[in-house]
Amino acid sequence: LSRTGQCAVMVTEEEEDPIIVGEKRRGEYCVVFDPLDGSSNIDCGVSIGTIFGIYKVRDGSTGAVEDVLRPGREMVAAGYCMYGSMTYLMLSTGHGVAGFTLDPSLGEFVATHRGLTVPPRGKIYSTNEGNASMWDAAMTKYVAAKKHPGEGGKPYSLRYVGSMVADVHRTLLYGGVFMYPADKKSPKGKLRLLYEGYPMAFLVEQAGGRAIDERCEPVLDRVPEHIHDRSPVYLGSKEDVDDIERCYREAGLV
Repeated sequence: LSRTGQCAVMVTEEEEDPIIVGEKRRGEYCVVFDPLDGSSNIDCGVSIGTIFGIYKVRDGSTGAVEDVLRPGREMVAAGYCMYGSMTYLMLSTGHGVAGFTLDPSLGEFVATHRGLTVPPRGKIYSTNEGNASMWDAAMTKYVAAKKHPGEGGKPYSLRYVGSMVADVHRTLLYGGVFMYPADKKSPKGKLRLLYEGYPMAFLVEQAGGRAIDERCEPVLDRVPEHIHDRSPVYLGSKEDVDDIERCYREAGLV
């Protein structure tokens, strides 16, 4: 990235401090990225990926950390690559979502998902239920309702890979909801805003879905306190996220 002449600032999960590109190669964009999401799954062959978001430097700036300490709403592009049975690139520049699949015979990415939209409601919820004993009342109520919908209702299926790229990719294609809430152990959740929460929220909103935090406000409107700041995240089909918001409001938590 530093050699392209396009980049001024880089923030990555793997580096504690931002990387500022020298004047000779400095460009006008800031890239925030998780270079290998789901790395704990490598040895068992589960899909992993790279998540990225892109800002333009602020007017008058030559590249500083303040250029990325901004709401995700100000990103100009976001996306992810997923490495698994196929290699995907899902991308948005603020005009919907497009998906590309690597064709090894050509050595090129081919457009395979044009104008991708999330179904308004899905049949899958995705979360780490190993943390259920530490959830708040609203999250507990929501998941219980999806597992036990009552007479005439059909329970949702649980699907959780533990690789955010894989879980969000499935949610984009099939609908439903992906959740990583706050809990007693992690009061701000686990996902980092700049290079996990914002890019995925950007994609989901561009595909017609919703992405909210624990205050039931859009993740993209949240302002990061520092480059590795975290936030609870609930994203996916609009009607499913609406149900989550309803649970939080009924519980008096927002």
